[in-house]
Amino acid sequence: MDPKMLTEGIVAGRREAGQLADAFEDLHPPLSEHEALVAADRCYFCHDAPCTVACPTDIDIPLFIRQIATGTPEAAARTILSQNILGGMCARVCPTETLCEEVCVRETAEGKPVVIGQLQRFATDTLMAADEHPFERAPSTGKRIAVVGAGPAGLACAHRLAMKGHDVVVYDARPKAGGLNEYGIAAYKTVDGFAQAEVNWLMKIGGITLQNGKALGADLRLDDLKAEHDAVFLGVGLGGVNALGVPGDDKDGVRDAVDFIAELRQVPDLTALPVGRDVVVIGGGMTAVDAAVQAKLLGALNVTMVYRRGKDRLSASEFEQDLAASRGVRIITNAQPVAVHGNGAVREVEFAFTDDDLKPTGQNFRLPADQLFRAIGQTLVADGLPDLDGRKIAVTGAGRTSVSGVWAGGDCAAGGDDLTVTAVAEGRDAAEDIHARLMG
Repeated sequence: MDPKMLTEGIVAGRREAGQLADAFEDLHPPLSEHEALVAADRCYFCHDAPCTVACPTDIDIPLFIRQIATGTPEAAARTILSQNILGGMCARVCPTETLCEEVCVRETAEGKPVVIGQLQRFATDTLMAADEHPFERAPSTGKRIAVVGAGPAGLACAHRLAMKGHDVVVYDARPKAGGLNEYGIAAYKTVDGFAQAEVNWLMKIGGITLQNGKALGADLRLDDLKAEHDAVFLGVGLGGVNALGVPGDDKDGVRDAVDFIAELRQVPDLTALPVGRDVVVIGGGMTAVDAAVQAKLLGALNVTMVYRRGKDRLSASEFEQDLAASRGVRIITNAQPVAVHGNGAVREVEFAFTDDDLKPTGQNFRLPADQLFRAIGQTLVADGLPDLDGRKIAVTGAGRTSVSGVWAGGDCAAGGDDLTVTAVAEGRDAAEDIHARLMG
């Protein structure tokens, strides 16, 4: 064991550069051409394919796999991208094990599905490597649409609108486009700067202007956007993070998991990124797993993920849970935080065991921690929004809000499941509705 892993506190350089390069290599190496053909040959090409029904973007999965099997991966990519313009990223991060692959006939019969996600990546990567864009922009309509948020929903909406011949201005608060694809997903899932490469490829449709550093509320007002554009789409995501609400949660060493993941994705040298020796992550979703696994990969000695409900209620998939366990992350369920202890900086986190109704059992325990990550859900942060449904923007139909001429989709809109692939579908469908409204 490297002695640096035993150093107390939050320090950088717990592992050498070579070790980090190996640790953060591609989670699912791409299929070779031969491997793709063998994998495609396992598909039954079902007529009423349950995998297509399970796909939020309605990709014709049997068709694109048949196209791979017949040696035309570029055609397969067009099939995919016509429904999901961010098909390359979704092939990497979509929880296929709980969507298309879970209902695959091969999974039902044999417990081993067709590797749909990897085949999707093979097809889309092949097309992108050829530096081709499979769609052409329609003649200009003279209409101008504002898209606020350059995440999956905003980008999908912008691309579809540009295809229809509209001029689109995409505003985003961050320095780079991509949203969670760029800032919120584990680095080992999207290696080699793929998120930005996909954005650059998407922009080749033309007709899209990107303006970074423009946030709704701080730099943009909805009324002004409406006055200056023919329609507005809001894909602002969820910028806030729920607080722990326990004594001591403001101590040094306590931070939001999403900020840690974003910093890791942007730092040019992983050896310069500090991480604790004893790390605790509170939460049970994908963000919690991404933070916990990456803390371990950076060299944290002990990483524990704690969730207040039972194991069957974890929102992270079984695959993600197994991934965390395989990397040395301990997962504790039925425990909720009650206090963060330490003199200025976190030193221990106290938890209470809970039953299935979240009632304390009377048994408490403490975990040593010099770094604590909150991953307990995100919240909508913006001013002057349309009506809300709970804590998200209320929508009807294909993203129509309470304000005429304003649509919304992705994580900021009510009714979704906070998945990249769902955000893409909502952005695409809103674009179709916007186009119909403007041209009807």
